[in-house]
Amino acid sequence: MKVLILGAGDLGTEAGLRLVAAGHEVTAWRRRAELLPASFIAVSADLGDSERALPAIDPDTELVIFTPAAPERSLEAYRRTYLSAAQRVISALERDHVHPRRFLMVSSTAVYGDAAGGLVDEGTPIDPRTETAQVLAATEDLVLKQAGTPIVLRLAGIYGPGRNHLINQVRDGKARTAGRVVWTNRIHRDDAAAAIVHLGTMEKTPEQLYLGVDHEPVDLADVQGFLAERMGVAPPSAGEAAVNRGGDRRLSNERLLASGFEFAFPTYREGYAGVLAGEGVRHP
Repeated sequence: MKVLILGAGDLGTEAGLRLVAAGHEVTAWRRRAELLPASFIAVSADLGDSERALPAIDPDTELVIFTPAAPERSLEAYRRTYLSAAQRVISALERDHVHPRRFLMVSSTAVYGDAAGGLVDEGTPIDPRTETAQVLAATEDLVLKQAGTPIVLRLAGIYGPGRNHLINQVRDGKARTAGRVVWTNRIHRDDAAAAIVHLGTMEKTPEQLYLGVDHEPVDLADVQGFLAERMGVAPPSAGEAAVNRGGDRRLSNERLLASGFEFAFPTYREGYAGVLAGEGVRHP
């Protein structure tokens, strides 16, 4: 089928490559189209630039994947990258009389806020406490009102090839433990891309909302200790540097598993072992 990927950065590119490998035709939009793989139909487009009309969309497009990434954590950047971009894309679909079978938006579990260490799933009410999370929630609401089968995939913290912030902190001795449990939730980039492909192409009609997170919510100190042991460096010492920007919660992936999805990296152990071994590549 014909697929349109909007905002094809690292994650969108990986999903697109998997779709091409499965025999689908992928058109991808991004500001610097020259960075896209040769196997894509590459189109230069700035989704947030309201001064320029968006390119024409093939009327036979069956799957639209909206996976933008804000260049910074500011309110204006999020509005431009998510809400404004989604509004423009939906208008362009109407303009070109395109009626995709599925429209999948990649969002974030940041919309949940804090849960005091409690378990969170798709039925948990959202509580977006930051301005950027509120923009994500508004964009989700817009997408879920569209015809066809809109899907929102809320991803936890993405790690993988080239995403080395935590690894570098531990290696350089700058990581700190908080002296208390700091719940973290994550998903490997490859599993996030595979989940996008799975939900976009599965035969059974998907639910409208999924959490993209691996099997094991885990204390940040456990991840830091695992990385230190693997790299043969001293474990982190106690301090105030450990901050849980994702909120104190444990996320469930039961709905995604029930859809038939299988993880290549079910926990941080398998995933970070691969990253430390140099497996995979981050797409530009």
